[in-house]
Amino acid sequence: MVTLMRKLWFGAALAIGLVSANDPQAAEPRYSSELDRRVEKFLGAHRSRWRDMNVPEVDGRTLRDLIVAKNFTRALEVGTSTGHSAIWIAWGLSKTGGRLTTIEIDPDRHRVAVANFEEAGLSDYIDARLANAHELVPRLAGPFDFVFSDADKSWYKNYFTAIWPRITAGGCFTAHNVSMRTGGIEEFLQHLKTVPNARTSIDQQSGAGLSITCKTGS
Repeated sequence: MVTLMRKLWFGAALAIGLVSANDPQAAEPRYSSELDRRVEKFLGAHRSRWRDMNVPEVDGRTLRDLIVAKNFTRALEVGTSTGHSAIWIAWGLSKTGGRLTTIEIDPDRHRVAVANFEEAGLSDYIDARLANAHELVPRLAGPFDFVFSDADKSWYKNYFTAIWPRITAGGCFTAHNVSMRTGGIEEFLQHLKTVPNARTSIDQQSGAGLSITCKTGS
């Protein structure tokens, strides 16, 4: 299982340029601090329990390692659910000295997520907001260097257009489930092709499709 996960991580990292095909030793970074062990224990204990539209582990791992590789520190997540992706993101931010703002509209999912962040030892790296992202995202001041969108697919383009001006040069906007190509996903992907100073790749390691759009200029 460990070997399979390393292969999946390396494939995803290679696809988005985090490692080189000529450098097999650059596979998954090592994590060995007390916090790392606490997060790993939490994730191991909950591996088969994630429901409520949470991301699969391979996508969470890709998000974490993108953050570490790019040294991102100012992160935003739209759609917390019960916190699986936020834990991976915040784990990466614990390495860069960053912090995540994550938004969830459902009170029950928000409550479970907050408890999960505490159990995983990552609460200090997360500002968990109970709010309607349609209203809150346009009001956020930023700037951000990392964004993960995993909320209502019909609003992906709106989230992107609202937050893209506040993403710093070199920063990335990522979006989950883009393989669906329904409910606004196709419109979102077509819009990405029109954005200047942006480079988009789509990672398919989990089959869900994770788009990664990085700003190449100001």
